[in-house]
Amino acid sequence: MLKSREELDAELGGAARAWLDEALAEAAHDAATPDAPGPYASPPWELRYAAAGRTCGPEHADSVRSLLLVEARAPLSSVTRLYEQGTAAERRAVLLTLHRLDLGSTALPLVEDALRANDTRLVAAAVGPYAADHLDPHAWRHAVLKCLFTEVPVTAVARLDDRARGDGELARMLGDFAAERTAAGRPVPEDLRTVLGHVRRIRAGSAGHDPALTAPADAGAHRAPSTAAPAAPAPTEES
Repeated sequence: MLKSREELDAELGGAARAWLDEALAEAAHDAATPDAPGPYASPPWELRYAAAGRTCGPEHADSVRSLLLVEARAPLSSVTRLYEQGTAAERRAVLLTLHRLDLGSTALPLVEDALRANDTRLVAAAVGPYAADHLDPHAWRHAVLKCLFTEVPVTAVARLDDRARGDGELARMLGDFAAERTAAGRPVPEDLRTVLGHVRRIRAGSAGHDPALTAPADAGAHRAPSTAAPAAPAPTEES
C-alpha cells in the first residue's frame, strides 16, 4: 500500500526526509515549468525517482516514487521513459500511480506490457485502479486469467466485484480454464471460485438466470491447497 507524505515523514530518518523535501520541490518546479529542461533532457526529479530506493529504503521506494510522479504531474513522456528505462521496482511504482495522474487511457500500453510479463510484481501492479478504469472487457478478462495462471492473488484486481458481476464471457473463460487444469491433473486455483462468486452476483435490475454464470462442473474437483501466494522473483536490479 502506498504511504502518504505524513506517513513517510514519520518513518524516514532526518537525511531521507530532507532529500524527499528537495526531490518534491524539484518535481513541483518541473510541473510549473514543464518545458524548461528541453525536449531531450530529463528533469532532475526523474533522477531522484531512480535514487528513491537507495536514499529512502526499498520499503519506502514505491511511495516516494509515487509522490514524485504526482507532484510533477508527470506527463506521458516522463511516465513512459521511467517505465521503459527503469528497473522492475521503478516500473512497479509507475503502474501503481497511473490512476493518480491525468493521463486518460494514453498509458494503457504500459499496463499491457506489464500483463505480458512473467514478473508477478508487475502483473499485480498492472491490475490496479487504472486497469479497472481503462482496460476494455476483453483485455480485462485476460488480465484476470493472467492472475489465476501466475497465482497472483485476485485481491490485487481493483473493482473485481463490479467488473466481474454478471459477466457471462468471463464465466465461460473460467470454465475453460478449470477444465484444462483438471484434464492436465492440476489443481484448480481457489481464487477461481472467488472470481466466479463475483460473476454470479447478477447486477441489479437483471432478469432471469444466465446459464453461462453457473459454476463449471469441474471447478471444485481439484482445488489447490490453501497456500500463501508465491514469492515474487528475486529482483535482479536495485530497488
